[in-house]
Amino acid sequence: MSKTCEITGKKVMFGNNVSKSLNRTKRRFDVNLIKKRFFIPDENKWITLKISASTLKTINKKGISEVLKEARKQGKIK
Repeated sequence: MSKTCEITGKKVMFGNNVSKSLNRTKRRFDVNLIKKRFFIPDENKWITLKISASTLKTINKKGISEVLKEARKQGKIK
C-alpha cells in the first residue's frame, strides 16, 4: 500500500506536463503523505498511520476516534 492514504484511500494520479509549444509528456501527481503515530484513548493503544495532509487536518478538527469510526463505517479500514 505504498503512496496511498490509509484512511481516505487517496493515491497517485497521472497527467501531462504541457510545454509552451503544447508538447505533452507524462507526469505523476503524488499524494502529500505523512507517517504519524496516534494514541487512541478508547482502545488505550498507539497506532501508526500513513495519511495525507488533508486527512491530518480533518483528524485535528474531529478527533482520531471519530475519524476512525467513520472510516470503519464506510469500510475503508477494519
